[in-house]
Amino acid sequence: MTEQTSDDQVAVLLAAYDEQLRGGSEAADVPTSTDGPLIRVEYPGRGFVSYRSLEGIDGAELDALIARQRDYFAAKGEPVEWKTRGHDQPADLIERLVAAGFVPEERETVVIAESAHVVERLSGRDSVEGVTIRRTTERVDFERIAAMESTVWHQDWSWLADDLVRRQATGLTDIFVAEADGEVVSAAWAVYKKNTDFTGLWGGSALAEWRGKGIYKALVAVRAARAVELGYRYLQVDASDDSSPILQRLGFVAVTTTTPYVHTPDS
Repeated sequence: MTEQTSDDQVAVLLAAYDEQLRGGSEAADVPTSTDGPLIRVEYPGRGFVSYRSLEGIDGAELDALIARQRDYFAAKGEPVEWKTRGHDQPADLIERLVAAGFVPEERETVVIAESAHVVERLSGRDSVEGVTIRRTTERVDFERIAAMESTVWHQDWSWLADDLVRRQATGLTDIFVAEADGEVVSAAWAVYKKNTDFTGLWGGSALAEWRGKGIYKALVAVRAARAVELGYRYLQVDASDDSSPILQRLGFVAVTTTTPYVHTPDS
């Protein structure tokens, strides 16, 4: 992949993303059901709606499809996320979601890179002086990661420990922790998408005093190397506005945007 990204490169990556990372691959190891083109995913305490395409569905038919997902989870007293992408059709999908009571959350940029290309770009950048980065499978580390995230985001992230236990148990997630003087200062995980060419990169938050020291890049580097080792061609990130420019400088390509639309039932 060259530094100059062509329209053809974007098209190839976007096609691979739509084909391999949407639909069933977003719903591994959790209960699902289908409703037309939708896969209705039932995570503990919340719902998620996935699909590859809504081609041919519009107007009143689309309104009814949206309402059924809203009402299904509302009847259980649970919120549901409808994850939109910037290139989704029909053009008025967002308008119809809002009309049905769905509220947008933060928009992110979907970026993709060749795993081997990132390893090459970050050669020698997989470590930081004074920081130890290691892969872990221990719940005690997951709890320490959750505590670090709670500090970073000023919210209770204790739920993350159970989530990382679940992810690690699938055999499709590697979790990396960055420590300094025995303290967890950052963490990130790689999620290998079964039967695809993709590894998803998650996490990467760091304590405020440890930002800007190269830890984020080091965590990308070690996960990219692991993806290459396991035979996954691509890395994919739903990147925040802070992360997206960094990742694009490392060779990631922006292919679309993604915005969650969430309906929360009345309490």
